[in-house]
Amino acid sequence: MSRRRIGFWYRLAAVIAKPPLVLLFKRDWSGMENIPADGGFITAVNHNSYLDPLSYAHYQYNTGRVPRFLAKNGLFGKGFVGAVMRGTGQIPVYRETTNALDAFRAALDAIERGECVAFYPEGTLTRDPAMWPMTAKTGAARVALRTRCPVIPVAQWGANLAMPPYAKENKLRLLPRKTLQVKAGPPVDLSAYYDLEPTPEVLREVTETIMAAVTALLAEMRGEPAPATPYDPRPARLKQRRSGVRPQPPAPAVCESAPGQKSGENNQ
Repeated sequence: MSRRRIGFWYRLAAVIAKPPLVLLFKRDWSGMENIPADGGFITAVNHNSYLDPLSYAHYQYNTGRVPRFLAKNGLFGKGFVGAVMRGTGQIPVYRETTNALDAFRAALDAIERGECVAFYPEGTLTRDPAMWPMTAKTGAARVALRTRCPVIPVAQWGANLAMPPYAKENKLRLLPRKTLQVKAGPPVDLSAYYDLEPTPEVLREVTETIMAAVTALLAEMRGEPAPATPYDPRPARLKQRRSGVRPQPPAPAVCESAPGQKSGENNQ
């Protein structure tokens, strides 16, 4: 696969980040053949740890098609952080716009240029106590329907065991050595929706279809069935707001990898 779009800044970040990732973690990677060799596409990725963007980026970098993450446009200003964000080609999200699709105009442009745009459809770390993907936002669906580009589901597990979300102590748990599992699936078939008006109902259905593919991959990875319906944090948030109680994140479940899971040690 071509690496022509990686660029200096991404290569520099890889030189810095890859050695500790290789040293500290084992890897179990699969499904790289599902990453398109060329052309623009979307990856839809579950989010269960502050560490998992590094795990996923390492996997995706090794396919030769680096991901362009969406981030608040305020991070792209002056200073070192702004220089890195711009240099690595990350995607600014303009949340101040009143048009929901305009908020992703840079993502649309990137896909038209043949880039990979990575979406965390949940919008934040999952709040499901068992670390399954929760209900998602419709941004990826909007961009997918507008561009009709391939949407690749990606599931990951293991980073949450090294750095659990919402833990009281935000520190790495490196021992025993954890396995960072990442798996990409085949493109999600959204062709039935291409000629439909992108109403809220259609966008919600497309989003659920995408997240069902991500969740199915994660269920294979974990070796256990996923919940029948994804966790929805909105009712709890609404109840807490009405009661005036500050929302509390769920206690993370202690879930290990499926027994007998092998690590892809050859994936450097």
